[in-house]
Amino acid sequence: MKRIYFLASFLLGIFINPILAQEPKVYKAPEFDMAWSKPSKYPDRIVLNLGQDPATSASVTWRTVPEIKTAFAEIAVATGAPKFWRNARTLKAVTTTFDGSKIPSAGFISKYHSTTFSELIPDTVYAYRVGDGKRWSEWIQFRTASRSPTEPFSFLYVGDTQNFILELWSRLIREGYKKAPNASFIIHAGDLVNNAHREQEWQEWFDAGGWIHSSLPSFPVPGNHEYRPLNEEDVKKGTRSLSAQWNYQFTLPENGPEGLKETAYYMDYQDTRIIGLNTNVEHEKQAVWVEELLSNTTQKWKVITFHHPLFSASSNRDNEELRELWKPIFDKYNVDLVLQGHDHSYARGRVSPGENTLDGVNLRDRTGTVYVVSVSGGKMYGLRPNAWEGWEAERDRAAENTQLFQVITIEDDKLSFESYTAIGELYDAFDLLKIGKGPNKFVERKQEAIAVRRFNNTIPYKDTLPDTMKNMLEKRYKKFEYDGVVYTQENGLFRYQVTMKKGDEELQLLIDNNGTILEEIRKED
Repeated sequence: MKRIYFLASFLLGIFINPILAQEPKVYKAPEFDMAWSKPSKYPDRIVLNLGQDPATSASVTWRTVPEIKTAFAEIAVATGAPKFWRNARTLKAVTTTFDGSKIPSAGFISKYHSTTFSELIPDTVYAYRVGDGKRWSEWIQFRTASRSPTEPFSFLYVGDTQNFILELWSRLIREGYKKAPNASFIIHAGDLVNNAHREQEWQEWFDAGGWIHSSLPSFPVPGNHEYRPLNEEDVKKGTRSLSAQWNYQFTLPENGPEGLKETAYYMDYQDTRIIGLNTNVEHEKQAVWVEELLSNTTQKWKVITFHHPLFSASSNRDNEELRELWKPIFDKYNVDLVLQGHDHSYARGRVSPGENTLDGVNLRDRTGTVYVVSVSGGKMYGLRPNAWEGWEAERDRAAENTQLFQVITIEDDKLSFESYTAIGELYDAFDLLKIGKGPNKFVERKQEAIAVRRFNNTIPYKDTLPDTMKNMLEKRYKKFEYDGVVYTQENGLFRYQVTMKKGDEELQLLIDNNGTILEEIRKED
C-alpha cells in the first residue's frame, strides 16, 4: 500500500467557499467500563425459556459470581394473596462455571444457574424467584400454555438486535411489550449481539430488555454474529464457534438434531408447532430433521424461524443454496409462516400455493408460505431494488431505515400478523385463514398501515454533506467520486471526514464546518 500525505491548513490557503450551515449533530455513543458487566452475588441476567411442552414446563437461567456455588429456584401458583409463596416448592439449580477469562472480550469467570420447572398446570399463572437461599430475585410471573387448541394467544417476533443494543433496541422491545402485554413468548431471529463472545454486548441485551426477559419467555435462534472465532488461533484457521455464553445463559429444549444442542429445536404451543433452525451450520442435517417434524405433527399451524432469509430483503445477500434445500420441504408440508432476520430491512411476501390451488380459485385470495424479514436494532441496509423478482415469490410490503417489531396472534383458524414501528405505528398487517385442507386464504391489510418508509423519506441514516460542499469537492477533485462522510468532533470542534474514490485510488479529507480542508490523505494500491 503506497500512501502519500498532504497536510492542508489555513496558512496554505486551501479552502472551499465558506458554508455556514447549521452544524450537524455528532452522535455521542455511550462508553462502558468492563466492570459494568461483571456479575455479583445477586442474581442477574435472569431469562425465561419454554420447554417442548409449554403447557407443563419452563426453564429459568441466571448468573452470579463464582463464589455462589449452590443456587435455588422457588415456584408457586400465583394468586392475589401476597403469601402465595406458602405453596412454593424449592428446586436446586444446576450450576456450571463459565470461564471467559481466556476468550478475548468475554472477560469474566462466573457461575450460571438453571432450573427446569416441570409438571406445571396448563393455563395457569405461576410466580418464581431465584437465588442462593439468602439473596433472592423478586417474584416473577408467567403463564403456561393452554391445553385447548382453540384458545387464542399472541407472540412477538423481532429481527436483528445486534447494534446499538442498549441505546436503541431498548425502546423497541419495551414498545413491543406495551403493544402486546399478554404475549406468550418472543422469537429472536438471530444476531442478538454483534460480537458473539463479547460480555459487554450481552450485558446490553439483558439490560435493554430488563425484567421483560425474565417474564416473557424467549425463543432465540443464533445468527451469523453468534458465530465468531474464540481466539487468535481460530482467526488464523478461519474457525467460528457458537457464542461462548449461548448454552450457559439459555436453557432451551434439547430436542434438535444431534450436535445442534439448543440452536435448533422446537415446541408445540397449543395448536402451533414452532420450529427454530440454525442457518449457520449443517443445513442438510436440519433438512432431514425439519421434514420429520413437519410430517408427524397434528398441529394446525406451522411456524418456522431462522436467521438467513430464503428470500432476501437487501441487495447482494441471496441464499440460493439454502432456499433450494429448505423451500421444497416447506412447500410440501404447507408451512404457514417463516420469520427471519439478517438483512437489516423489512420485507414481507409469499409464494404460490402451487399444486394445492383449487380450480377456479383466485390466486390473490390463496397463498403458500408467507416469508418475513425484519430488523429491530439500529443498523440499517437498503432494499433489493427489484424486490423478489426471479425468485418465484412476490414481495408485498417492504421498509428501509425503520426499527420494527411484530405481533402474531393465533385464534383457531385465523392467524393475524401485525408489524409495528418503535413508536407503535402499524406498518404492515395481514391475516391467514384456514379453509378446510386447502391453501390458506390470504387477507391483505397493509392498507390499514402508515405510508411506506424508505431512506429518502425518513431521517437520514448515513451522515451527509451539504450539497454545495459535495459539488465543490467533485469540481476540485475531478474524476473522483464521493463515497461517504462521517461526522466527528475533535476537541469540541466539528469535522467532516470525507472519502472519495477514483479507481484504486482513495482520497480522505478532513474538513471543518466552514468548508476548510484541514487534511488530505491519498491512498493508492
